[in-house]
Amino acid sequence: MANKRSLKFGALIHGVGGSVTGWRHPEVQSDAGVNFEFYKRQARTAEEGKFDLIFIADGLYINEKSIPHFLNRFEPLTILSALAAATERIGLVGTLSTSYSEPFTVARQFGSLDQISGGRAGWNVVTSPLEGTARNHITRPHPAHAERYRIAEEHLDVVRGLWDSWEDDAFVRDKESGVFFDPDKLHRLNHKGHYFSVEGPLNISRSKQGQPVVFQAGSSEDGKSLAARSADAVFTGHEKIEDAQEFYRDVKSRAAANGRGADEIVILPGINPIVGRTREEAEHKYEEIASLVTIEKALEYLGRFFDHHDFSQYPLDEAFPDLGDLGSNTFKSGTDKIKRDAREQNLTLRQVALRSATPKTSFIGTAEEVADRIQEWFEAEAADGFIIHTDVPSGLRDFVEQVVPILQQRGLYRLDYESDTLRGNLGLPIPENRYTAERRRAVEVSTGD
Repeated sequence: MANKRSLKFGALIHGVGGSVTGWRHPEVQSDAGVNFEFYKRQARTAEEGKFDLIFIADGLYINEKSIPHFLNRFEPLTILSALAAATERIGLVGTLSTSYSEPFTVARQFGSLDQISGGRAGWNVVTSPLEGTARNHITRPHPAHAERYRIAEEHLDVVRGLWDSWEDDAFVRDKESGVFFDPDKLHRLNHKGHYFSVEGPLNISRSKQGQPVVFQAGSSEDGKSLAARSADAVFTGHEKIEDAQEFYRDVKSRAAANGRGADEIVILPGINPIVGRTREEAEHKYEEIASLVTIEKALEYLGRFFDHHDFSQYPLDEAFPDLGDLGSNTFKSGTDKIKRDAREQNLTLRQVALRSATPKTSFIGTAEEVADRIQEWFEAEAADGFIIHTDVPSGLRDFVEQVVPILQQRGLYRLDYESDTLRGNLGLPIPENRYTAERRRAVEVSTGD
């Protein structure tokens, strides 16, 4: 399968779940968000299924109406470092904000995780949508949406520059001669930009995958542009295959316009598959989860996307309220879609809130039906793979034990890992150190090659 396009999978490990009331399900450990054994079991289940990566999401602002998992959860780099020792081949991807972090610290943290794990680290670059985040970090106002992406672009450039501080053969470590490193292979970045001034060098070397894999999760115009220029992989989310195809074509074409090949950026929509022995059993599992959500909690969940706007002030069974530009500086692509769908489909506030809190996707059914749908999206170039998130822990086990073998039998998914690095398994090239590349090009020019 090495020369054939094959599915990629990631598992989102989400503690007590990504819903407002999922923690009440009998199967869910109520302390899962801070229970290492839970994370370890889920990571090992994903690795058993030959998943490319596990993904730890994050956010930097909470209030009393936040999702329960958000209220009490591990910081991504910390839990991923622990999971590096509990796993062997699976990639380790975590979210970290460019709006509220220093590039040098980010480069060092992910560089360390990359070394600890033997080249399995990945960074999900986010810009932090919630205005309240600023009150936990700095005194200046929360940056506007477009500016956050300008900050992210420069931040990422600095981090990648710092990751190249040491060429791959810089550390001689010759005890007899006393030479520990070759000073010609150490480089200062000396970056002076609009938002950051960073001298370098970074005090950790590159791993065997060269640099951590960079993921990007924004689907706005700014987000897609950043992804096309700078990301190795993209997290996204779509309800309809047609929307996913449009996004896929858009990002791949933008990448091409930036001089990149289509296979240099991996598109991974998030899905929540629910697998049953029969379709009726799968539907029952969904209803069991949906029944836990009250309309009051659904309104609170919806409010987060609009910077925790209070939707309880509006009539439930009248048209979704006209919110103007509200949401444009938070989860822009998501809030734009919510408002557009409500307008085009004449939805009430109750309908919008319940749809948001208990989304029902097309990836619900028997293992064969879920595999069929995954194959359909993959072959229609709506996705290169998927990020799997489940409401209950057994959902991941069901997917690994029932859906994965079907996809393997169809020749769509690996039987074993191709590599021991995240880049290797995703089929992404190792980025050549920029200074080594300059040295090589100089030699080629001087020799006429």
